[in-house]
Amino acid sequence: MEEKVSIIVPVYNVEKYIAETVACVKVQTYTNWELLLIEDGSTDNTRQKLFQMQEESPDERIRVIPQENSGAAKARNRGIEEALGRYIVFLDADDIWEKEKLAKQIAFMEEKQAAFSFTGYEFADESGKGTGKVVRVPDTICYKQALKNTTIFTSTVMFDTARIAKDKLKMPYIKSEDTALWFRVLREGFSAYGLNENLVRYRRPPVSLSSNKLEALRRIWNLYRKAEGLSVPYSMYNFCFWAVNAVKRRL
Repeated sequence: MEEKVSIIVPVYNVEKYIAETVACVKVQTYTNWELLLIEDGSTDNTRQKLFQMQEESPDERIRVIPQENSGAAKARNRGIEEALGRYIVFLDADDIWEKEKLAKQIAFMEEKQAAFSFTGYEFADESGKGTGKVVRVPDTICYKQALKNTTIFTSTVMFDTARIAKDKLKMPYIKSEDTALWFRVLREGFSAYGLNENLVRYRRPPVSLSSNKLEALRRIWNLYRKAEGLSVPYSMYNFCFWAVNAVKRRL
């Protein structure tokens, strides 16, 4: 019997993309899933579009859960609270899964007896078309390795709540909350297993602003110093590796 998968999607101002993201879940070859769309107080027509989609094509596996705007961390945590599945996975509202993503990753989790896994992915343009730039992932990653290389991308992650308690998967209310969660889980002694196959398309705008790059630098530094409590020298050591690896992923 197939175990249920809970797919948690924080949804905010994505009316251009959400139909394609929902569609990529509906065509999964693994069918025992629930899709939790946490509608986080959008100011565009996203909420109306979600309810319209449900009216036009009802699917009892899909739940739209409206809330006041609270940010991605609280939205994902709301999804974790509502989740009924053994497996918890995250999907960003503008990303796209290949149709065998869930089936292949669950088989991989079972083979490795893993609590935490992630997959390879491909950068995509604004239309969702792959650019050909595929990010390969290592077989495993531990805490010290993750500090140097945040190659774990949110829309590729899967947790097995039979091996790691669901309450340990709540994201902290800080910037880069997803990376902070990976660090915390790995710090507690778990390893993350990498399925080195391109199963996700990561949609990015055509141009990344330099201010966004500076913000990414600030966020990782704050994670080292505030969330992880690393010394300045050790933070600088990891920061140098992180920066090099971040550039490599995008070249």
